[in-house]
Amino acid sequence: MPHALKAIYRNGAFVLQTPCNLPDGAEVELFIQSPQLISPPISDLETKQHFLKSLVERMQQNPIPLDAPRFTREMLHERG
Repeated sequence: MPHALKAIYRNGAFVLQTPCNLPDGAEVELFIQSPQLISPPISDLETKQHFLKSLVERMQQNPIPLDAPRFTREMLHERG
């Protein structure tokens, strides 16, 4: 039966924030739910060029409307 645990990724390891009773060596499956997920860098030059080309094409197909509201400095900074 699935059981949700909270963890923070720190220095290459997941640090649990909730207690669990798993035996040592138990295999688990992680599902990442974070807007801060960072994709690995693209090291292959051809793949990088293809990615950038498709990114520019998508941006050109979805331009920002001229009447779109402008962000203020306050709106761009996170508030804690």
